[in-house]
Amino acid sequence: MSSKKAVIGSPVGLHARPVKLLVEAAGRQPVPVKIGRSEDQLVDASSILGVMALGVRGGEEVLITAEGEGAEAAVAEIAELLSRDLDAAEQSAG
Repeated sequence: MSSKKAVIGSPVGLHARPVKLLVEAAGRQPVPVKIGRSEDQLVDASSILGVMALGVRGGEEVLITAEGEGAEAAVAEIAELLSRDLDAAEQSAG
């Protein structure tokens, strides 16, 4: 199993837009990806409702895990995505 911690870069946390981007990225991975505050609180990263129910705030640390072939790359990609300010990316694009 591969796992990595990441600090949420979006100041508002995991609200609608960042969660949408996370769910899309998780769905593209060759293995199931999970996210949570701790190992005993992991949810499917491709579930909008599951991720939003975590209520993760900006600056909070989360654990990302995956298992299987390609897990390490999947975890790294999701961690990099979550560490960015996804709200700033939207504002600069608009």
